[in-house]
Amino acid sequence: MKYRKYRIQDQLQEEISIIIQRELRDPGIGFVTILDVKMSEDLRLAKVYYSVYGSEDDWQKTKEALERSKGYIKFLLGKRIRIKYMPDLAFFPDRSYEKALKIEQILSKKKDD
Repeated sequence: MKYRKYRIQDQLQEEISIIIQRELRDPGIGFVTILDVKMSEDLRLAKVYYSVYGSEDDWQKTKEALERSKGYIKFLLGKRIRIKYMPDLAFFPDRSYEKALKIEQILSKKKDD
């Protein structure tokens, strides 16, 4: 059962990325990267982790646009992926990349001193 969950997670990640890049026409969506999708054990909820390239304002606009587009994305996923229940989507920002850059800058500054 776990292998099925992982396959569905990977497929959802790929399809959501394609939908956001090619089919959403919302001007609020910035340069978004879908980093990961985590499914609940019963496959009814998909937590979608994303990153946005840009300012804090870009992050906020993208968050609002993704929340508005959630139903449409789920509808398009239903056409592309054949599973019994299409999971509800929940979008979560992932700022770990920014934190890693800050740590790297601090460490390189310490190294130069």
